[in-house]
Amino acid sequence: MNKEVNFAYLSFLSIVAALGGFLFGYDTAVISGTISMVTKQFDLSPVMQGWYVSSALIGSILGVSIAGWFSDLIGRKKSMGLSALFFLISATGCALATTMDILVVYRILGGIGIGMISIISPMYISEIAHEKIRGSLVTLYQLAITLGFLGAYLVNFKLLDHSTSAPLKGNHLMDLVFIKEVWRGMLGMEAIPAAIFLIIVFLLPESPRWLFMKNKENKAVKVLSDIFRSKERVMIQLKDMQQALSKQQLSTWETLKTPALFKAVLIGAAIAILGQFMGVNAVLYYGPSIFEQSGLSGGDALFYQVLVGGVNVLTTILAFYIIDKVGRKKLVYFGVTGMIVTLLLISGYFYTENTLSFPSHFLLIFFLAYIFFTAISISAVIFVLLSEMYPTKIRGIAMSISGFSLWVGTFIVGQLTPWLLETLSPEGTFLLFAIMCLPYMYIIWKLVPETTGKTLEEIEEFWK
Repeated sequence: MNKEVNFAYLSFLSIVAALGGFLFGYDTAVISGTISMVTKQFDLSPVMQGWYVSSALIGSILGVSIAGWFSDLIGRKKSMGLSALFFLISATGCALATTMDILVVYRILGGIGIGMISIISPMYISEIAHEKIRGSLVTLYQLAITLGFLGAYLVNFKLLDHSTSAPLKGNHLMDLVFIKEVWRGMLGMEAIPAAIFLIIVFLLPESPRWLFMKNKENKAVKVLSDIFRSKERVMIQLKDMQQALSKQQLSTWETLKTPALFKAVLIGAAIAILGQFMGVNAVLYYGPSIFEQSGLSGGDALFYQVLVGGVNVLTTILAFYIIDKVGRKKLVYFGVTGMIVTLLLISGYFYTENTLSFPSHFLLIFFLAYIFFTAISISAVIFVLLSEMYPTKIRGIAMSISGFSLWVGTFIVGQLTPWLLETLSPEGTFLLFAIMCLPYMYIIWKLVPETTGKTLEEIEEFWK
């Protein structure tokens, strides 16, 4: 591999692009530690609590809707920079918001950044990567998301601990953000990684496949020559891209509507939306609230959530090493089976809570096992599959459609989870999540091809 690919340079490009996933993860998970404080401060009903959590997801739906169009119009690199700007504005605005309405507006702006980066970063990595390590490199993006989750959980835990013991310093703004209303500091700390990402993203070259699609062949050759060590491999890559594009005489939308590729888009949209109804975002958003329902204090609940984030990171590292060896579909079969079992155990814990009174440590073990099976399967695989399923000419638009489905599902789950926990009870809610795993498994088994080890052009031929 090292003889054929400049692995160090390719890894650098992938890591920088994957940093967008850290912002995705932080912005998504930081909300979990602020829910009870914001609810108390603004006297939120369960429906309004759901709106506070899911408002960012409205932004994500907007962001993902324009991400494909923007990435095809101005390029993958500039689109990542634009998403970083949204994150920076959102974090600063949330820390300084004076009303609930203003807070929601800035959460929506951050959501636009999430929606855009969720499409563009894995697409960029997929388009620069060698097929033998593409799965691992795209999984770097998922790893960055989990590090963002863990970073948010740690910041929430540490800032809450600091706010309860630190004396006031006499600076009105600092006291307000980090002591009196510490949820502001939790949301605002995202400004630091957002500013860093905004600066370093401009060190990246543009995607060679996007350059070639825009008839900038010389620039595409330059980027490919930096990635691949042999001129022969560069010429092979160019020939494959040329052949793939020459077969697409139709416009982007006409190509998208051809039966075979339309079927691929529907399959991608189906697995994207179904994956959100299998419980993972309910755990990530409402984990502390769920732990508090089992009798834990707010501080202990946040500490448990830190452990959840730690398992998420470690398992994603494992997935990084094995996804290109085991294959996408086998990981899904293994992981989703484990998800079903652990979701049933969580449901059973809450069902027997009043009669058998199991220690809360059992609930923690079930949650950690659930996160392990989720992180090694659907969380690791979904962005890899969506980034490699579609032809170059329609990849931006097709990923936006699939991403739109993903964020619609996430919005529905984020909005409904408080209502589900109250109406169906925790045991009924987690039983529902277990049932929703079944259609996901069926679609992966029957309709999705194994993409491991195949070039993007070979995968394109499969759908044709």
